[in-house]
Amino acid sequence: MKLSLLIFTSILFISTQTFSQDEMQIGSGLGEFRQTQGGFYDYSDPTAVNIKVSVWGFVTYPGRYIIPVYSNVNDLLSLAGGPTDASFLDKIKILRMTPDSSQIVLPVPYEDLLWKEDVKSLSKSPKVFAGDILVVPGEPRLYFKDWFAITLSFFSVLISLGILILNIVE
Repeated sequence: MKLSLLIFTSILFISTQTFSQDEMQIGSGLGEFRQTQGGFYDYSDPTAVNIKVSVWGFVTYPGRYIIPVYSNVNDLLSLAGGPTDASFLDKIKILRMTPDSSQIVLPVPYEDLLWKEDVKSLSKSPKVFAGDILVVPGEPRLYFKDWFAITLSFFSVLISLGILILNIVE
């Protein structure tokens, strides 16, 4: 009886493991738009070669991107939702791995693209290659509501301490 129960449970376990693997899929087709948690964005072009790049820093949607090989920095910044108001536009850079496994840092003339009125400045936008990391540095800014919340928290702590001291003294 114990032997037949052991054999039955092992067959049941093996069959459930075999059938559950059919429901899994590794990767996705190029024609499907897929967005998952964790900052992964798929803007691939099914008719072109696609590359994987990363966007770090003060953009609206930082994360990992799959984009067509013909994309440039302006396209990548647009797909990332653009730089936030806390970003330093004059310090945007690309981190790139060279074939000899060293890293180089390329500055991006984004300020020139925004404020110059000649069309030639648009051609200065660097091309993005596979494995590039676009870094948009910045500094968090505190607005009136943030300062108000900090000040209110500070005063509420002071008032609570005052009430505690009055209760202890009396």
